[in-house]
Order: sequence, then structure tokens, then C-alpha cells
Amino acid sequence: MPAGKLLWKPDPAFARKTNISAFTKWLKSRGREFADYNEIWNWSVDDLEGFWGSVWKYFDVADADYPVLGKRKMPGARWFEGAELNFAEQVFRRKGDGAAIISRAERKGEKVMTWQELEKKTGSLAATLKEMGVGVGDRVTAFLPNSQEAVVAFLACAAIGAIWSCCSPDFGAPAVLDRFSQIGPKVLIAADGYSYGGKWFDKTEEIASMAASLPGLKRIIRVPSKAKSGVLAGELAWGDVVAGRDALEFEFLPFDHPLWILFSSGTTGLPKPLVQGHGGILIEFLKELSLHNDIRPNDRFFWFTTTGWMMWNYLVGGLLHGASIVLYSGSPSFPDLDTLWDLAESTRTTFMGGNAAYFSACVKAGLKPASSHDLQKLRGIGSTGSPLSSESFEWMYSSVKEDLWVASISGGTDVCTAFVAGCPILPVHSGEIQCRSLGAKVEAYDEQGTSIVGQVGELVVTEPMPSMPLYLWGDKDGRRYRESYFGAYPGVWTHGDWIEITKRGTCIIHGRSDATIKRMGVRIGTSEIYRIVESLPEVADSMAVDLEGPGDGAQMILFVATTKGKKLDAELEARIRKKIRIDISPKYVPDKVIQVPSVPKTLNGKKLEVPIKRLLMGADPIRVFNKDSLANPASMDFYLELAKERAGKQSTTKEE
Repeated sequence: MPAGKLLWKPDPAFARKTNISAFTKWLKSRGREFADYNEIWNWSVDDLEGFWGSVWKYFDVADADYPVLGKRKMPGARWFEGAELNFAEQVFRRKGDGAAIISRAERKGEKVMTWQELEKKTGSLAATLKEMGVGVGDRVTAFLPNSQEAVVAFLACAAIGAIWSCCSPDFGAPAVLDRFSQIGPKVLIAADGYSYGGKWFDKTEEIASMAASLPGLKRIIRVPSKAKSGVLAGELAWGDVVAGRDALEFEFLPFDHPLWILFSSGTTGLPKPLVQGHGGILIEFLKELSLHNDIRPNDRFFWFTTTGWMMWNYLVGGLLHGASIVLYSGSPSFPDLDTLWDLAESTRTTFMGGNAAYFSACVKAGLKPASSHDLQKLRGIGSTGSPLSSESFEWMYSSVKEDLWVASISGGTDVCTAFVAGCPILPVHSGEIQCRSLGAKVEAYDEQGTSIVGQVGELVVTEPMPSMPLYLWGDKDGRRYRESYFGAYPGVWTHGDWIEITKRGTCIIHGRSDATIKRMGVRIGTSEIYRIVESLPEVADSMAVDLEGPGDGAQMILFVATTKGKKLDAELEARIRKKIRIDISPKYVPDKVIQVPSVPKTLNGKKLEVPIKRLLMGADPIRVFNKDSLANPASMDFYLELAKERAGKQSTTKEE
């Protein structure tokens, strides 16, 4: 299916019921009227004070008014100075009816936690943490799956002003320590095991090892598994710490008080500890989840994620709107790919989200959820993690639901939200993201730093956003923060993606800008190659790297992981080359196509294009990547061997 084809338009009745329509009606009653979404967006990024002040009032964040933006600069913007609030208090102030959390783990039935239970357990844990000496600004870390316990623990930390940080239990101990050792936690809340792909993984020894390596750690709260093993020094049982009758109380904190610390993927060096604030995350989630995801009170909001991905934090944000959040812990393909669709059906999910790779796998497997599941309640579906292919867009409408709003989004851990997003009052075009988010002045820059439309450019943000990191933990002079995001264009956030903003205002993400393929002077984003190559049923995954150098050293290599039972034979390679030549350009036909066991990815699912490129160009592996930061560390063995072979050949050539 060609990109850009119109797939869906909201009918007037659907559009009238959306949150963004209610917001624009409210604005009109206050003298601001807009003809269409583009006019609203332009106002939201030109008049930051007017827009964010309206969000503050519309969502009734506080009774008093405060100066919206004291310093309009990046980094260093100051929002709502003088305001005091608490993220958790906002959650419970807006609580819905009945279920707050519906969760399921592999081989287990659904568990429901009511709002009343959530508040009671959060209050008890908050009181326990205080008794342990945890106070405002102390760090509490967690090693937990996507479970009810994780949500309770986060909200308890937020309530007392402690700073939350979490890793998923599929992280190895070294990867966890790379993160937690930077921030000095006082308490660790850990699950001693988890299930994935039908297998049970006991984590007791790893927890003990981590605890011994965190010198400031005072206590461990253990979330026991089905088969508790060993004893952790100083441990408290989860059941005991949430069994009290303490009323939930809140510390009211400055707008920019730290809420949590998220970490970058950290493929090279230590992961960046991104500190984001109570107020910035609150006001961003109120805006984004309501106006762009259309989450409403008593909705069922589900996004497939682990606690190690920012989408978990985003999912928990659904509680701010009185919605029930749906959690799943385990493999999305165990026992088969229908697992998530089963959950969406049984929970009567209204908005479902996942990563593009999962939806692509459903396409290749020939799934037809529309014929096998009752998805009557489902009105919207979201996708992120990587660009959603045109084929996946088409499959949503042919195989999931004809009348479905598909919201492909793209953002980052760095801001814990979407720069470009869905909008329920806009049409859906194949292969395109509907719009730039309100309040996010996203532009495409050419090589001269000029804003361009209708061409591929560097994704930049030219005005501050409230959820941008306050700072990086331990970065005392701010140098690492500035170099990470503001080094290319002073005062302008450079995100590291290629983006095309079309003339009608839609957006297309073309992959990481630092992984660009440049052939005969013309650049292309890697996602364009992946979209074409991975549309072939025999190709499960792919990765392209463009190696620079003189003579034979300069070449483009396409790595291909085939689907089960398939091989990269001459016939398949010829079809891959032909498809790239016809669907993209002869310029981007690879010099080599190599079959690999798997494509290496970070714990957040990002392909390691740049580290692999550097490795194959002769860089020291220790300086290029950290195995503990990978979701599939064994995958690197193939590339390390290939790098040795390549280095040996180049050495022989030089000697000759």
C-alpha cells in the first residue's frame, strides 16, 4: 500500500464526542476560536503562556494562577514558579469508578484492583517508606514487572516526594547497577522472579548481588513469587508493607520537584539519568493523554510495555483521567500472538497500544482479530517504538476493525511523551503520523539549520516543553545535558531522528539521523529500507549500516534475520535487492546482504545501527557498546566475529 493513502476519517458524531472537541469548545467560550487543528497547533507553540495556561485551567490543576513561563529558553525554562502540587494527589483527585487496574501475567487470570484498594495500599506503603526514613528527594528504586505492585509503589513514592526509578526484571544485574548506582537509592522494591515466554526466571541471587553493590541501600521490599527461594538481608515482605490502615497523605511540592528518573538506553557508556518533574509530567500527561489519545473517565487503557520503557509511565498516566489501566506482564507472543488481542477483548479495552514490531509480526502471521475477537469497545489503537509500516496501517483496517482510529506516535524517553502524535479529529493516512503534538514546536531542519516542509530533515524542537528533563542526575554543571540535546544548534533541542513534515501537517519518521544511509551524496533514513525489506514474508527483521572509508571499505551492508525455517538463499536475496531498487532507488541497493541470527537491540527495542557501524569500522568493542544494556546480548557474538574478519582482511590488504 502506498504511503499517504487516506484510510479513515472521523465521522461528525465521533469527532463531537472527543476530548479535543470539548477543549476547543471551552476555548471558544473564552474568546479563542480556531478553524482547524493546524490553527490550534500554531497557537499552542507560538503563545506558550496562553496555551499551557489554558491547559492548567481546563484541567483544574490548582485554584490559583501562577506565571506560566518565567524563562523561555532551552535548557533552563522555568514553568509555573510558585505552584505546589503532587502528581499522586492529582491521580486520586480524579479517580474513576470501579476498577483502577486490571492486570494479567502469563498463565494467570486477570486481577482487578479497585480505586479504593489502590488508595489503601498506596497509603500503607507511603507510611511504611516514611517509617524507614525515606523523605522528600530520597530515591526509591524498583526491579518489578508490569504489575499492580509497580503502580502502587510508584504512587506511594510520588505521594511522599521520594524520587522513583524502575528497571524491568529482564534487565541483567550489571545493567541495573549501571542505572541505580548513579542515583544512590535508599530502598529497593524487587520481585524475586517473573515469567516470560512460558519460562520462570528466579531473580533472588541477582537482587542480593545488586543490593550488596548499592552502599546507601537501607532496606529491600520483596515482592514474592510462586516459588520463593533464599532470604534477602533486611528484606520486608510486600504483603506486610501494604496491609496497614494509614490514610494516604501527600507532600505538596514545587512544580519542578523531581518525580522520577528515567534512563536512556545506554548502548555506549553509562545510561543518561533523566530527571523529570512532578509538574512537567503532570501537565504534559493531562494534555497528551486527553487531547491526543482521547482517554476518558472509565475508559480501559492498555499499552503493551515493560516497566523499563517510558510507555509504562505513560500508561500509568491514564489514571490521571479516571481511566482503568490494563497491564500485561510477559511475552506478547506466548502462547501465541493472539495473547494481547485476547486481553483487549476480555477487558473491553477502549484504547490499545503496542510497538510497531508486534503489529508487524501479526501481519506476517496472518492474524485477523476482527474475525476471532469481539473488539466492539475498541475505538483507538496506538503504535510506537519504530515507524508503523504502510502494510501494518492497512492491516489494522482490513483485519482489526474497519472503523478504527489508528494513532501512530513518536517521541522519546527524554521527554516521556510524544513529539508527533495521533488526533481523533484528523484523518488517518497510510504510513503517516497525524500531527505534531500541541505545545511541541517540532520542525525539520536542513543541513543549514533552516526549517523545511515536504523534505526530510533533522527533528528539532525550537520551543521549550514542560516535560523536558530538569537536569541529568549527577551532571552538576549541566554540560552533559547541553551536549546531549543542544550541541548541534544552541538553544534548540535536537532529538536525533529524521522527520518529514508534509504540506498537510502530517509527519513521517525516517529513522535515527545518526544512522543515516548516504549514497552518492543523497541521504535516506533507515526506516524506509526496513519498511520495504520487512514487508517480505521471509524477513523477520533487518538492519542497515553504511560503512565509510576508502575503496572496498566503503559499503552498505544489509543484515537480515529470516522468519523461522527460512534461509537467505540466492532467490530471496535477489528479491530483496529488486524490491529496494524498485520501491526506493537503485542507489540504496546494498553492497552486501548478510543473514544474521538476530538484530541486536537495546532494552527499549531500538536497533543498534550506530554501534554496529562503529564496531565494523574498527572501534574498540568496549567503547562501542555495553552488552548489559541489550535485550539480546548473545546477538552481538556474530557481529564481533564479523568485525574481526573485516579487520583481518583490511590488515592483509595493507600488508600487500
